[in-house]
Amino acid sequence: MNRFEPNLRIPGPTSLPDAVREAGARQMVNHRGPEFAILQNRVIDRLKTFYKTQNDVLILTAAGTGGLEAAVVNFLSPGDKVLSVTVGAFGDRFAKIAATYGADVTKVASEWGRAADAVKVRETLEAAGPWKAVLLTQNETSTAITNRIAELAATVKAVAPDALIIVDAISGLGAVPFETDAWDLDVVVSGSQKAWMVAPGLCFVSVSPRAWEAAAVAKMPKFYFDLAAHKTSAEAGQTPWTPAVAVMFQLDVALELMEQETLPEIWKRHAAVGAAVRAGLTTLGLKLLADPDYASDTVTGAWIPKDLDWKTFNGKLRKLGLVVAGGQGALKGKIFRIGHLGHVTVPAILSAMAVLEQALIELDEPVKPGAAVEAAQVAALQSLGLAK
Repeated sequence: MNRFEPNLRIPGPTSLPDAVREAGARQMVNHRGPEFAILQNRVIDRLKTFYKTQNDVLILTAAGTGGLEAAVVNFLSPGDKVLSVTVGAFGDRFAKIAATYGADVTKVASEWGRAADAVKVRETLEAAGPWKAVLLTQNETSTAITNRIAELAATVKAVAPDALIIVDAISGLGAVPFETDAWDLDVVVSGSQKAWMVAPGLCFVSVSPRAWEAAAVAKMPKFYFDLAAHKTSAEAGQTPWTPAVAVMFQLDVALELMEQETLPEIWKRHAAVGAAVRAGLTTLGLKLLADPDYASDTVTGAWIPKDLDWKTFNGKLRKLGLVVAGGQGALKGKIFRIGHLGHVTVPAILSAMAVLEQALIELDEPVKPGAAVEAAQVAALQSLGLAK
C-alpha cells in the first residue's frame, strides 16, 4: 500500500478537509430525535444560502442521479413534452431518466466540448409545444463545459413561460456563480461529493412554489423519491427514510467552512484554480477539449497525446501520485480530465502540474521542466489580481 496520500484530481468524489473527515467518525444519534432535527434544520438553512434561494431545499440520501430522478418523477407525467438541453454524458443521462418514465423527450444536443446554444433552444421551443419542462445542465463534467444558465433560463421564460426549468447543478453549485431565485429556476439538484467537500451519499433538491403546484398533479410513479413525503418529514425535523447520518455530520462542518470562506471567495478560488489548470495544460502542449468561452472552473478536459495510450499515461500518473479521470462515452481513451472543485487550492494544482510534467518527460514527450508549473502559477495570480 502507498503510504503517501495521492493528489485526488477527479471531478468527484473530491478530497475532504480534515475537519470534515473527522466529523464523519462521530458516534451516531437518533435520526428521529431532537439532535438530528436541529442538525437538519441548520443544514437546510445553510444550503439555502448557497443555493441563493428562499424555496424549499430537501435533502435526500442518494447519489446525484437519485436527485435527477426525483426532479423528473415528482413534477412530470407520462407523455409530457420535455426539452432536454444536453452538452455531454450527464445531460444525456438526464434525458434518459425522463424518457424512461414516459416523458416525450426532445433533445437539443451540442457537440461535446461546446456549450448549449440559446438560439437553437429558442428555435426548438418555438417549433413545438406546449412544453411541460426544460432540463438544463449547469456544469457538464464529461466535457468540462459550464453553460450560461441565466441566459438559457431567460430564453425558456421568453418562449415557453409555463415550462418548468429543472437544472442539474450537481458539479457546479457551491463552486461557481449560481442564482436559483434571481434566475427563476424551479428545481435545482446538487450532490454532496462535489463542491460541498463531503463524502458521497446525499443530494439536495430545491423546489419552487410553481414546481410544487406541478407536483400536485404529476402522475409519474415514485416512492423513495417522493419529495412531498420528504417535505412533510423535514417540517418535523426528520426524513421519510433512514438518512446518511455520518454524511450529514460532514455536511454540517463543510457548510460551516464554506460560510467562513464566503461565497465570493469560493468563486474566486475556483476561478483561479481553473485558470491555473488550463494554462498549465496548454503549456504542456496539450489541446483542451472545451470551448474556452465556456470552460469550466471545476473540471478541465484535455486530449491525450496521439503517441500515448490512456492506460500507459494514467498508469504513470498514478505511480507518481496523481489521480485523474478518463474520458466518457465517445471520448473514452482519448481525453483525461482534471477535477478542481471543492477542497482544492492553487498549491494542489501546482503539484498536479509538476506530476504531469514529470510523467510526460518520463514518457519521452517534449516537455520543458517547470514551464507548466510556472504558467499555472502566473495564471492563478493573474486571476486573483496579484500579477499582471
